[in-house]
Amino acid sequence: MSSTVFTGGQIFDGTGAPPSPGDLRVEDGRVTGVGVGLEGDIQVDVGGKTIFPGFFDCHVHLTMTTIDTLERLNAPPSYRFYEALNNMQVTLDAGVTSVRDAAGADLGVKRAVDNGLVPGPRMQIAISMLSQTGGHGDGHVLCGANIRMPWPGAPSGVVDGPDEMRQRVRELVRHGASVIKVATSGGVLSPISDPRLGHLRDAELEVLVEEATAAGLHVMAHAQATEGIKAAIRNGIRSVEHGVYLDDEAIQMMLDRGTYLVPTLLAPRLVVEGTGEGVRLSERVLEKVHMVIAAHTDSISRAIDAGVTIAMGTDSGVGPHGQNLREFGLLVEAGLSPTQALVSATKTAAELLGVEDELGTIAEGKLADFVVVDGDPLDVATIQQNIVGVYKAGDLVSQPT
Repeated sequence: MSSTVFTGGQIFDGTGAPPSPGDLRVEDGRVTGVGVGLEGDIQVDVGGKTIFPGFFDCHVHLTMTTIDTLERLNAPPSYRFYEALNNMQVTLDAGVTSVRDAAGADLGVKRAVDNGLVPGPRMQIAISMLSQTGGHGDGHVLCGANIRMPWPGAPSGVVDGPDEMRQRVRELVRHGASVIKVATSGGVLSPISDPRLGHLRDAELEVLVEEATAAGLHVMAHAQATEGIKAAIRNGIRSVEHGVYLDDEAIQMMLDRGTYLVPTLLAPRLVVEGTGEGVRLSERVLEKVHMVIAAHTDSISRAIDAGVTIAMGTDSGVGPHGQNLREFGLLVEAGLSPTQALVSATKTAAELLGVEDELGTIAEGKLADFVVVDGDPLDVATIQQNIVGVYKAGDLVSQPT
């Protein structure tokens, strides 16, 4: 098996260390050397450029392309899977080689990528989001229609009571889920629910975590309301997604329990941008979008100041895919340093997903997922536009510029 050496550039290894001169040797899909003056069968000159680990986005929806309610109601059920082909490619173009799909993609989507049938990032899949009746995962609109219809391989996520919760988690495991997602509060884009109110009771969440743990899976919680955030932490859920209404007690609970926070600061901004471009949403949803933005930013800033562990996620799908690295700038505005923002999408994200032994940092023996970037490596505002090559298992999967 021939080896390829990427030579003459510098490496940001994802650990938080500053970029430093170094070569990268790749063989059979893995890193076989990191250092200066490496030799190999093929030389690739990356002089003046920086090699980063492949980025993670810990919260995407690859089969969601629009939040326009009328458009979704008029789309055939299978159309979303064809749209996902482009969504996955532009995600790779953004340097994101690993994602956690937070509901929508099923095992067929994941397997098509894993088997090389279609290009796409590595993925963990939640399949369906668990929610109480009338909660954020209940797709019923006021006319009685359900815009979140189940299909084979993706059961309804609406559950009430511990017994239903136990059964549904087991069904998701049966269908190939690699992470379990639950809504412990209302949300912004759901037709009726209120993002300031907590959902599901401790008895239901305790069973959820018990069953997920028994299956060897982590749990992620859509948690915007203060009480929903606390319920997620209290019951041992691994990550809080969004964290819109954090208070001091919730932040301290996260620190005490080691709970990860996935801020998705980009999400409400993408919704606002979409409505400016003609996306049709109900007045109720629009009110909620504008209601949460300031509180969301303030909560994340206070969590960062306190030292909560941040993993990068965008909620891509509520807006166009392929803009993932815009989240870096928002994280820096909220208080992370550029290096910390980059680590949130590399080392920390891999730890959240439990794949740190294979991914997240550039080190000998790990999978050769990496991104080659021109320009200032710590100018997070320009990283995405300066990507010149994206590699997955050593293979070039995108060459944006």
